[in-house]
Amino acid sequence: MAEPPLPTTSVGRYLVDRIAGLGVEHVFGIPGDYVLGLYKMLEESPMKLIGTTREDNAGFAADAYARVRGLGCVCVTYCVGGLSTANSIAGAYAEKSPVIVLSGSPGMGERARNPLLHHKVKTFETQFDVFQHLTVASAVLDRPETAFAEIDRVLDAALRFKRPVYLEIPRDQLHVVPGALHHRRSTAHPSDPDALREALDETEALLTSARRPMILADVEIHRFHLQAELMELAEATGMPIATTILGKSVVAETHPLFAGVYEGGMGRPEVTELVESSDCLLMLGCFLTDINLGIFTAKLDPSRCIDATSEDLRIRRHHYRDVRLDDFIRGLIERRLRVQRVTIPARTNPFAEVEIGPGDSPATSSAVFARLNRLLTETTGTTVVADVGDSLFGATDLEMERHTEFLSPAYYTSMGFGLPAALGANVANPGSRVLVIVGDGAFQMTGMELSTIARHGFNPIVVVLNNHGYTTERFMLEGAFNDVFNWAYHRIPDVLGTGLGFEVRTVAELDDALARAWANTASFSLINIHLDPYDHSPALERLALRMATLVDRRPEAP
Repeated sequence: MAEPPLPTTSVGRYLVDRIAGLGVEHVFGIPGDYVLGLYKMLEESPMKLIGTTREDNAGFAADAYARVRGLGCVCVTYCVGGLSTANSIAGAYAEKSPVIVLSGSPGMGERARNPLLHHKVKTFETQFDVFQHLTVASAVLDRPETAFAEIDRVLDAALRFKRPVYLEIPRDQLHVVPGALHHRRSTAHPSDPDALREALDETEALLTSARRPMILADVEIHRFHLQAELMELAEATGMPIATTILGKSVVAETHPLFAGVYEGGMGRPEVTELVESSDCLLMLGCFLTDINLGIFTAKLDPSRCIDATSEDLRIRRHHYRDVRLDDFIRGLIERRLRVQRVTIPARTNPFAEVEIGPGDSPATSSAVFARLNRLLTETTGTTVVADVGDSLFGATDLEMERHTEFLSPAYYTSMGFGLPAALGANVANPGSRVLVIVGDGAFQMTGMELSTIARHGFNPIVVVLNNHGYTTERFMLEGAFNDVFNWAYHRIPDVLGTGLGFEVRTVAELDDALARAWANTASFSLINIHLDPYDHSPALERLALRMATLVDRRPEAP
């Protein structure tokens, strides 16, 4: 009998083909000598390379792309590139966004006698050691006989856990063809049927006997693309749905079952009361972070909660292992539960009471968000990207008409997410108009990614809340360290040679700039809105008062 043929595919080609086969159509990054060979393979593949201005921006862009499309990819060179992405990949890990990190490295043949090669820091394993702490799975493809299996293992982990993974390929291993056959093995992890059945039995008993059952939905519904299942369960039972900040837009906020965004003591009173008075709160895919819980002002009684995530299922104080989140939600749908209907408080317009002065009155943060909310309700197909600070907290009250149209680092809260994330969102869904809300401090960190946005002809609207510093921190502890140098942000289109810039100081100028920016679909628009350094949204005021008590102060004298 003839021997089966040995593989003819190289390690690099297998890696590229696997990633493309998972539906990734774009790869973000910056080339460098240790990764040029892999870049050439990527260029020759069906995927498109999106070069960015900085590696950390490439990570933010790939993160946003993953949030929209389900999987993202960033490709960078060794150490100077890889370590520059560490912060953005840390954020993706914290918020469960599956990004594949590809890095080149010195060839195995170059490492004899431990030479001091450029980009190397400490040892050849330093970058790998760092990313082991920032990813859910990682591998260095330095052994051809195991490379294919390692690629499969790492990529499967990204899909299973919805977190970043890391693959490093020494440049002399790229074209190596393994000398053994490779058989892909299934890595599916089904639910334990007995645990699933018992969990569903207990959940059904609690929900059907409750007087005020409801759903609190969060970020994992986004990540595992369970929005349709969530809505099927809610509509079949009539249970109201609230979301967290991190889970905002997991459900269309115009849906009659949507109750609002729950933020503990920071949130709107009627939403807080509805959630905290529930005698059976079905929590689906929730992250119990300090921000999601309103800096721990939330009052959620574990004895009245069913807490189902992709990693654990806790019903009151009972834990069920090996129960998948998707199986659990679909199991509840199949049970055709009959539960007590709960009256949902009428959703109030949070901006209805905002007092907007005459045209020559100064623009305020409240006026900005009120106008943006009006525009969002009058248009469709807009994705909102909110950076950290009042950009995020003010935006939590914006009404999103469709699911998965709000992107923000609402747990890791890394400043500078906004502009590179807008690039990723534009690439992932070119048909959606992107609105970026960013503070002046965050803009100065990564705002020049507008260069890449301009290069590809995207048309986001960038609203810069220019209050001359870090306003969130001003309310915690004031000092000159919170000041930011004032740029002429509206002049940046002049530097790039494209785009429209607007400078806003008054209400009339705000209305004019927003109308003209919305009408400009040929290029990006940047609106520089001058605000008082202490101007802020009500949500930021509530947050700042809570966080001020957590800032270290000098101890009082005994």
